[in-house]
Amino acid sequence: VQLAESGGGLVQPGESVRLSCARSGSIFSVYGMGWYRQAPGKQRELVAAITSGGNTEYTDSVKGRFTISRDSAKNTVYLQMNSLKPEDTAVYYCNADVRDSDYERRTYWGQGTRVTVST
Repeated sequence: VQLAESGGGLVQPGESVRLSCARSGSIFSVYGMGWYRQAPGKQRELVAAITSGGNTEYTDSVKGRFTISRDSAKNTVYLQMNSLKPEDTAVYYCNADVRDSDYERRTYWGQGTRVTVST
């Protein structure tokens, strides 16, 4: 299983960015996928997650600004980030919680995509 993130970059405060995470490889099922971020000198934190049933959760600091969504046909999860703030600057990682093709439950991570919010 591979997760390929895209969409990061340098943006100004107040602007928007959409991150994409495309999953490839054979699995049995997906429990959920999510986006984490890690800012310099800080621990990695959950930003948003979506379950196989479509339930979502967000960390408090992004509620009302970020939206996680998915396109199951494309095996892709998105993170729409609006009204970006400098404190959103981080490397964003995609995460997938799956039941693998050998029926073992595993967690996979993408390589990360950097989002920098600055003037």
